[in-house]
Amino acid sequence: MASISVTPSIQTQRVRAVAAASIGNALEWFDFAVYGFFAVVMAKLFFPTGNDTISLLVTLATFGVTFFMRPLGAIIIGNYADRHGRKAALTLTIGMMMAGTGVIALAPTYASIGLLAPTLIVVARLLQGFSAGGEFGSATAFLAEQNPTRRGFYASWQFASQGLTTILATGFGATLAGLLTQEQLEAWGWRVPFFFGLLIGPVAYYIRTRLDETTEFRSIAAASTPLRETVATKRANLLVGFGLVVLTTVATYTVLFMPTYAVRELGLPASGSYLAALLTGALQFVLVPIVGTLTDRHGRFPIAFVSAVALLLAIYPMFAWLAAAPTLATLLAVQGIIGVLIAGYMGGIPALLSELFPTRLRTTGLSISYSLGVAVFGGFAPFINAWLIAATGSKLAPSFYLMLAAAISATALLASRRMLSEPVGK
Repeated sequence: MASISVTPSIQTQRVRAVAAASIGNALEWFDFAVYGFFAVVMAKLFFPTGNDTISLLVTLATFGVTFFMRPLGAIIIGNYADRHGRKAALTLTIGMMMAGTGVIALAPTYASIGLLAPTLIVVARLLQGFSAGGEFGSATAFLAEQNPTRRGFYASWQFASQGLTTILATGFGATLAGLLTQEQLEAWGWRVPFFFGLLIGPVAYYIRTRLDETTEFRSIAAASTPLRETVATKRANLLVGFGLVVLTTVATYTVLFMPTYAVRELGLPASGSYLAALLTGALQFVLVPIVGTLTDRHGRFPIAFVSAVALLLAIYPMFAWLAAAPTLATLLAVQGIIGVLIAGYMGGIPALLSELFPTRLRTTGLSISYSLGVAVFGGFAPFINAWLIAATGSKLAPSFYLMLAAAISATALLASRRMLSEPVGK
């Protein structure tokens, strides 16, 4: 194959594309992460029931119920992106996410306006869920189409930017928990990260409106009915994509649950538990693009499969160690190992998902696969983990859910290897 010369202008455009997709994507997921990290405070302020455990479960259920909006957002926005372009969809999703964030940041508490307060939170979360349903497919397709010969590296920034989200969200959590009293945190401190999102949102919106559409999308005839065509011809691809997503989403939202777990189940200080989650996010941000690059050279399957199997085998002993020695050092070690294994799995998955679908159907296929995986397995992961602990009385319960997710995704990887031996078309 002849070498392809990349002009500075093309390279600059690719760097801008990574920056725009990553900043906007990080902001989208930042708003979700902050809500998860401040679940205990949100439970008290917006969903008081007189029982702390029930209030937390209601709050985590509210966190999860918004994920039912993701498939709807995936269908509508994914279809829109495959007809009108990735840039148009990315601009739309960031605008909707900013609107939802604004409602949460400004919402009066239950003590001020009664039942209208939790109603406003639920409506805002539903809007964010709809937006996020289209964000993943649009951003991943946009990144994957920057350079087909380095698809693993460029697409990996989808998950690397989610690591940046964890860094930002945990940074806010640790700082606020360390500097503010509980009374200050409940009075106004919890609003600070949401206002931060509102400040950064317009910057991300501005950058996205000035991007060029991908060459790969412009070079093909857009599908007139991408949703119908995807469902009619790519059902097996959707199923495999769904399976690949399971481990990414369960791992991500289990990490979001860990600060709550560390405080409630292990008795560790909030600032230390946020530090452990910060470590996981930092590892994801640094390692995922490296793994993505390696998959361009050595294939998507090997590193992801080894990481999934390693997580399946190691997660129960790690939680057993953490429960037996509930110290900050142990928590840091466990979340560090989890962070490395998650990065190993996630690095090549966005590119692999992209390659399951032809260009003309890519955003629709990506969006549906991801949103269904997240809706079924990810959104309720914090709730399921909290429920499993309460139901079994075991502090090891979160490992059960991660083991199930790893087994499902390892099986999907095997199926994808066979599937990608056949061309998917254009």
